[in-house]
Amino acid sequence: MKNSSVAIIKIALVGPESTGKSDLAAALALHYNSTWVKEYAREYLNNLKRDYEYADLVKIAKGQIELEEKAILIANENIAPLGARGLLFCDTNLTVIKIWSEFKFGKCDEWITKEIKNRPYDIHLLTDIDLPWQDDPLRENPNNRKELFELYVSELKQQEVPLEIVSGLGDERVKNAIAIIEKLI
Repeated sequence: MKNSSVAIIKIALVGPESTGKSDLAAALALHYNSTWVKEYAREYLNNLKRDYEYADLVKIAKGQIELEEKAILIANENIAPLGARGLLFCDTNLTVIKIWSEFKFGKCDEWITKEIKNRPYDIHLLTDIDLPWQDDPLRENPNNRKELFELYVSELKQQEVPLEIVSGLGDERVKNAIAIIEKLI
């Protein structure tokens, strides 16, 4: 049976490394009895037997889209819930990959920049840099968080997409995100 009564509301969590996107996506999905799309880059990079290269970012972008499309398909088939409000939380999107690519390599593949325009979200929750840095072998920029945060603000404003900044530590961050979402829905 198709889930035709609930429109899907896509919420992208974006921001610099170590700003709690994954934890927030999981907490919001739990709160709303919904589903979240994990970050494909983490799986891809953990399985890579070499240092990543510029060309890997397109593969990561395509993998992220595939995970998101699969979550939408599953929700439409009522296999996994999006809750009564139809919320799908995406623990990253192509804007994150674009900023990563431009910051690391000084350029971004044209396919990614074009595809960003084809993948709208109802809101972008930009995670603030107020959380302490958590070291992780996949994270690269502990000293550039403010610069990266400003790049996110600039890029999202340039894209003219709905944007809200989520701040706060622990449960306060989740409560602040819920308050933003409640205004949206």
